[in-house]
Amino acid sequence: MTVEFLPAPGTPVELIDTPAMIVDLDAAEANIRDMQQVVASGGGSMRPHTKTTKSPYWALKQIEAGAIGVCCAKVGEAEVLVEGGVNDILITSEIVSVSKINRLAALARHASIKVVVDNAENAREISEAAVSAQSEIGVLVDVNIRINRCGVEPGEPTTTLAKIVDKLPALHFAGLNGYEGHVFGFGDERIPETLEALEKLQYAVSEVNAAGLPIETVSAGGTSTHDITCKVPEVTEVQAGSYIFMDGQYVDQKLSFRPALTIMTQVISRPVPDRAILDVGLNLLQMITGHPVSWVSTEPNLQNSPKNTAHFL
Repeated sequence: MTVEFLPAPGTPVELIDTPAMIVDLDAAEANIRDMQQVVASGGGSMRPHTKTTKSPYWALKQIEAGAIGVCCAKVGEAEVLVEGGVNDILITSEIVSVSKINRLAALARHASIKVVVDNAENAREISEAAVSAQSEIGVLVDVNIRINRCGVEPGEPTTTLAKIVDKLPALHFAGLNGYEGHVFGFGDERIPETLEALEKLQYAVSEVNAAGLPIETVSAGGTSTHDITCKVPEVTEVQAGSYIFMDGQYVDQKLSFRPALTIMTQVISRPVPDRAILDVGLNLLQMITGHPVSWVSTEPNLQNSPKNTAHFL
């Protein structure tokens, strides 16, 4: 949609062209406040992940509410955040290509930038780029705590890499990063599964401390596990992200956050009483995690299915 057709703030809902993404500001801001309160009461700090919003506007809202900074997954996202006024960012994915590492080092001249690593050679490449750019980059060693994605194993592999990072010029060893994202959807097993994963991170912390390296930051957690992770003494900050807008995947977990983002659509055809065709399709709604949740106040039990790139049934 071109700028001239975007609805002005305050436009009545019935005058907004469809399909349209709608954010309930009251709900989103309440979610920000509620998460901040839960994590703070548990003894942690919030460093929300911006994977949901990818927006400096919302990142600054979260910082205003008490977050110490934000997370993102890519250098390009960090560049947008810094340009928008965010000055404390943790990049939670390994950055390996030469061009991205150089951009990372340049960006660190303008904001406090931290990045995760799980490979000594990658750490050396980042160090060389930071030296060349005359910047300093904070580094968290990425620890695998059963998600089996990125990250070195806790214990000797983590400690060895931390020692290497600590000695590299233009790098500052800041601590450890772990993510128990595999716990999502465990239902009644959420608490024991989360604590089992975090025991691995706690072990990594104890081993690095025993090696004489100070740890400033232990970053972990997500929306599914925030209320558990924030109470673990070793964890200093929680990376939850989805909570700001929420989504249908969290319904069964009965979390307190409210759905704040919807796609407003309308019926363009109803050829028979029990079939309605909507003006939204797969070119707008991704289906990686299942169908979107239908919501019509007068028809709470509606089911939906995609028909093609432009239509849902």
